[in-house]
Amino acid sequence: MKTLRIGQIVPSSNVTMETEIPAMLNAHGARHGIAYTFHSSRMRMHNVTREELVAMNREGLRCIAELADAEVDVASTACLVAHMAMGPGYHRTAQSQLESEARRLGSRAAVMTSSGALIEGLRHLEAKRIALLAPYSDALTQAVVKYIEAEGIVVQSFVNFRIEKNSAVGRRDPLLLLEDLKRLDVRGADAVVLSVCVQMPSLAAIHEAQRRLGIPVTSTAACTVRGMLDRLALAADVPGAGALLGDRAGLEVGAK
Repeated sequence: MKTLRIGQIVPSSNVTMETEIPAMLNAHGARHGIAYTFHSSRMRMHNVTREELVAMNREGLRCIAELADAEVDVASTACLVAHMAMGPGYHRTAQSQLESEARRLGSRAAVMTSSGALIEGLRHLEAKRIALLAPYSDALTQAVVKYIEAEGIVVQSFVNFRIEKNSAVGRRDPLLLLEDLKRLDVRGADAVVLSVCVQMPSLAAIHEAQRRLGIPVTSTAACTVRGMLDRLALAADVPGAGALLGDRAGLEVGAK
């Protein structure tokens, strides 16, 4: 059986990317006869504030070095807002810096970012207008909205929960998102990002949310998996993980 090593650069208080990414990839592996192993390097961060995000970003080169030592096949950052808070297009700068360091150290890993993966995923879905849910403060949510819109995607509606403590974000019940959806204006939207934040759990609700709405539903975590699979040249099909990963629930009529 083929074995692939997945590396993530994870905020120290993040627990969700080390549960949702393995859940999706292990389901994928069960379909395709692939074994995945999962490896993380952590950056200190407790509160989702711009000051802590800036400090955390400085640790990226150390983290990519640690993942290079593990000889991972793909390495991704696992924090969206850390990049988007830095201003439009920053994911390209971050990816370039991390990739350069990986190559300097002799690693051939595909290097990506979760922030860039969201943009890529929405483009795969041909989404011109979206609605999203976020746990962030008003200011950080506005930064995320502006970032996405700078990439040519209109955010027509959003709801944010103003949770500053990152560990509290990770404890939120993902099924609450099905109720939160009722506060979103999805009329005319091409897709819904059920959780724009990689720490806010959402995988358990994606399939049902998409079934109810009848339009593609995804998350930054699901987009990250799609980015990993694309870079590994593997089929993007994960049961129950939304349209971007081959789940057609609710999309039988009028699907793109």
